[in-house]
Amino acid sequence: MSLFVTFEGPEGSGKTTQCRWLHQRLLSLGYDVVLTREPGGTPLGEAVREWLLALANDGMAAETEALLHTAARAEHVASIIRPALARGAIVLCDRYADSTLAYQGGGRGLEESALRSLQVFATRGLWPDLTILLDVPVEVGLARRRESGEELTRFDQEALEFHERVRAWYRRAAEREPERWRVVDGVAPAEEVARQVWETVASHLPRLQRVR
Repeated sequence: MSLFVTFEGPEGSGKTTQCRWLHQRLLSLGYDVVLTREPGGTPLGEAVREWLLALANDGMAAETEALLHTAARAEHVASIIRPALARGAIVLCDRYADSTLAYQGGGRGLEESALRSLQVFATRGLWPDLTILLDVPVEVGLARRRESGEELTRFDQEALEFHERVRAWYRRAAEREPERWRVVDGVAPAEEVARQVWETVASHLPRLQRVR
């Protein structure tokens, strides 16, 4: 059987690092595993990612953001995620539909029910089996982003209040749907976060078949 795991969290939560570490560990154990990201994952998605993150596009309408994210997601699901799950692989995705609900819903204030319906349409109802929320205080995450040396994005430049609303949405979502969400303290040392992530994911692994 397949397994679809997504990583969510505010900016600077460490999602990308933890996704990569988990990917390497699963590969070393012989699992068929696909690592991907949103926005991105496909040529179309990567092009959309550039538009969405570019500082030059500051001021983009919230509705435009939501539709671009969702269009890229529809292509991603159809061409990468569903085929991998169909062959029984583990899919690890750095952000997914919950990011649109958190950022354009919680952060921008768009109607969540409309956004949720849009995600169901774009993905044909595909939701993760497991979502790991790396939770960090907003100030901590943004400081990490500034200190990382990586190029800052439009979202990094948003007001503190925007990021607080995004984080609050994530925390509420995890409380509403505890059977899917697992919250991990992203402030802990990266190795400790990785241990907790592994313990969470490992509990879902016995039902999978190894490739070798």
